[in-house]
Amino acid sequence: MRKAASIVAVLAVWCGAACGERAHTTVIGQGALKSSMDFSGLTAAGANGALFRKTLENDLARSGYFTVSTSGAGAYQVAGSCADGGGGLSVRCQVRDRGKSYLDKTYSEDGKKARRLAHKVADEILLAVKGVKGIASTRIAMVGNVGGKKDLYLCDADGGGLTRLTQDGAPCIAPRWSPDGNSLIYTSYRNGSPALYVMDLGTFQWKRVAGYPGLNSGGAYAPDGGTVALILSKDGNPELYTMRLRGGQLTRVTQSPRVAEASPSWSPDGNRIVYVSNAAGLPHLYIITGQSGSPKRVNAAGSENVAPDWGPAGIVHSSRREGRYVLCVYDPSSGTDRQPFPLDALDSDEPSWAPNDRHIVYTRTGGYHSDIYILDLDNPGEPPVRLTTMQGEWYSPAWSPK
Repeated sequence: MRKAASIVAVLAVWCGAACGERAHTTVIGQGALKSSMDFSGLTAAGANGALFRKTLENDLARSGYFTVSTSGAGAYQVAGSCADGGGGLSVRCQVRDRGKSYLDKTYSEDGKKARRLAHKVADEILLAVKGVKGIASTRIAMVGNVGGKKDLYLCDADGGGLTRLTQDGAPCIAPRWSPDGNSLIYTSYRNGSPALYVMDLGTFQWKRVAGYPGLNSGGAYAPDGGTVALILSKDGNPELYTMRLRGGQLTRVTQSPRVAEASPSWSPDGNRIVYVSNAAGLPHLYIITGQSGSPKRVNAAGSENVAPDWGPAGIVHSSRREGRYVLCVYDPSSGTDRQPFPLDALDSDEPSWAPNDRHIVYTRTGGYHSDIYILDLDNPGEPPVRLTTMQGEWYSPAWSPK
C-alpha cells in the first residue's frame, strides 16, 4: 500500500535523516435520484462539435444528477447546435422540460478548447436545472510515475487534458491546493532531501518554502491561504508545525518525543487540524485545536486510520479493516465514522474531497499497481470511475477547490 502506511514512510525518512425529483427519474443506491436528460436535439458538426457534445454528455452523467436517455424519453431536453466554423466553435445550447426553459445561451470558443467549453456549459446546466454548483470545470493534481520518473501532473475532473507540471527527475509527493486554486504545495527531493515547494499554476514557476535539515513534508494550506501546516523533524522527531508563507514564521503545534506525525489537514473554519500520529503504536487520526491545544484521538474503527482530508461533509480518510484499506467518513460533530462503500479486492487510499462535498478522488491499488478513481458518495451503488488511463503508476490525488 503506497500511502496508507504514510506514518511508516515518515518514520523511515526521519530515521534515515537523523538515524426528490419529477417524473422520469432513476433510483440509484440508497435512494439518490437521477433525472433523465435527452440530448437528441443537440446537433453536432465537425470533430470539435462532436467532442463538445460527447464531453457535455459525459460531464452531466458523471455529476450524479442525470442519466442520458433515448430520444423523446427525457425529463429534460437539450437542444441547439455545436459546430466548427473557421477554426472556431459555435454553440447554442437550450435546456428545457415540458413547461419551463432553464438555459438558452450561445457560446463562441477556439475549437481547440472544445472540452473546456463543454465543462463550463455542463456546470451552467447543473446550476440552472438543479441549483447546484458543478465540478466539471475543476481540476485534479496527482503524482505520476511514468517510465520510472515521478512528477506532478494535472488533469480535468474527467481525467482528460493530462498535463505534466514538473520534470525534475526526482521523487515528489502529496500535492495540495491553495484555497484560491492558483497554486500547489508539495514535497520534492529535487535537491536530494525532502523540501516543501509551492508552484504557481499561472506561470508554472516554483519556489522552496521549507528546507530545514531533516524532513519537510505534509504541506497543507489553511483556509486563509497565508498559513500552511507542515511536518518538520528539524528538532528531532517529526512534529506538526504551522508556518506563515510571508515571512516564514514557524509555530510548533505538537510536543511528542519519540512519536511521529504526518498528513495534516485543516478544518473548514481553520480552527483545528486533523493529522496522523503513531502515539498509540499504529497510525491513527488526531485532532488538535488552535496551535496550543491538546490532541484528541479520533474515535474511528479500524486497526489503522490515515490520509485524512477535512471538508464540510466531514473527514474522509483511509481505514484498515479486515486486512484491506477502505474509505470512511468521520463526522467530528457526532463522533460517528461511516464506511460508505464495502471492502473489495483493491485498497483505497489518499482520498480528497471535490468542492461539491459529494465526490471524492482517491488512489486505488491492487497487484502493486495504482490508478486514480472518483466516487459519488450519494450514489453508493455505482462503481468507481477510473480517471487515469495512461501507462504508469498514479497516486496522491488532490481535487481543486474550484
